[in-house]
Amino acid sequence: MGAGAMGSGAAGGPGHGAPLCPCPSPPPPPAPRPAPRCPRGTRRLSETGAGTRRGEGAAGRGGLRAAASLPHIARGRGEEGGGRRSSPCLLVALRPRNVEAERERFFRASFAYDPQFEYAEPVPAAVLDKYGAASDRFVTQAIRIIRTVLEKYGTYESFEVATGGRLLSKCQIWSVIRKYMQKEGCVGEVVVQLTDDLLSQAVMMVEDSRPTLAINLAGARQHWLEGMLRHEIGTHYIRGVNNTRQPWHSSEGRKQYSLKPANPTEEGLASLHSVLFRKQPFLWRAALLYYTIERASRLSFSALFQDLEQYVQDAGVRWEYCVRAKRGQTDTSQPGCFSKDQVYLDGILRILRHRQTIDFPLLAALGKVSYEDVNRLKKFGVLEKARIPHFMQDLERYMKQLDHIVTTNGLNEEELEQLLPD
Repeated sequence: MGAGAMGSGAAGGPGHGAPLCPCPSPPPPPAPRPAPRCPRGTRRLSETGAGTRRGEGAAGRGGLRAAASLPHIARGRGEEGGGRRSSPCLLVALRPRNVEAERERFFRASFAYDPQFEYAEPVPAAVLDKYGAASDRFVTQAIRIIRTVLEKYGTYESFEVATGGRLLSKCQIWSVIRKYMQKEGCVGEVVVQLTDDLLSQAVMMVEDSRPTLAINLAGARQHWLEGMLRHEIGTHYIRGVNNTRQPWHSSEGRKQYSLKPANPTEEGLASLHSVLFRKQPFLWRAALLYYTIERASRLSFSALFQDLEQYVQDAGVRWEYCVRAKRGQTDTSQPGCFSKDQVYLDGILRILRHRQTIDFPLLAALGKVSYEDVNRLKKFGVLEKARIPHFMQDLERYMKQLDHIVTTNGLNEEELEQLLPD
């Protein structure tokens, strides 16, 4: 990928520094490959955004850029969080195979229908047990964040346009990605794909031992794209690379060092990095996901869809949030949820609560660890040549941005301490 410094906008995105086409042609891609999905040998690392996959078809019109020199990342069992990998891939197993047909039926019925989802394979009982219960611990904070955004911007759609900026062309997206990779010193290490086949903003995975990032063309906005790269590359990828060098890189190592799960720290940290340096760093997405799941645990699909109308007018967007909250269910007329997406707001609030005592560069250097384990692991960690995200280099500025996130979202120290006492 090419060279050059990035001129970031004030909100943390590419701003006006993204050049207009024409731009240098990408390296010749390999033979066409399907959009990232989760075949055997693939491990999904993260998924940015609130959507679901639109299907398993072609790669979309964005194209693929192969990395010039890819590091080998071993697929150690439970490497990310100490858990076992499920088979088939969790997100594939939870994606209804008839989601498009049920969407059409739902809209034809004027939203007065509860989808009956079918799955290619039975959803593992252990997964449903683990993610079948929602929490309401932070629902008050979630609602406050949502309402704060709506009070300021009127609708989410207005918020998106006002703070996200214009959609970028593929040429401009490639330029931003290239320059961001330079900042992190990982040029040529990650396969990047632009696709219109995702409803989520981005997906980071390891496919055949190669880091692969798929980016949704429809979600690549002027002031938000670099935040997405901070989430996926600056957090998940860098912590993953650092993790491979640590004595706890395997599930056995995690047990030996008595590590806590990587989440909610992992996704909370990445979510904070998504909004870092925005003028208005609202935690809308994490808050709405948290709220939607809490309501899904008590409502049918159609009732949940109606409930969300107070916050999101766009019926297509509401459908996406509802499908994500109800995935794993067959008969969505029943209350029930898939609670995994509550991890974002949960992790965010925990990190903000303890931000004054967390050593953030060390949290990145030690790999996939919880902030609670950082201090005791320091003496065991391999810290030489550890990668630290470029945006943590100025730690004073970084900490001020975290304070700004707290203030913008109507949070305060006393409230966080009461919510999460020591």
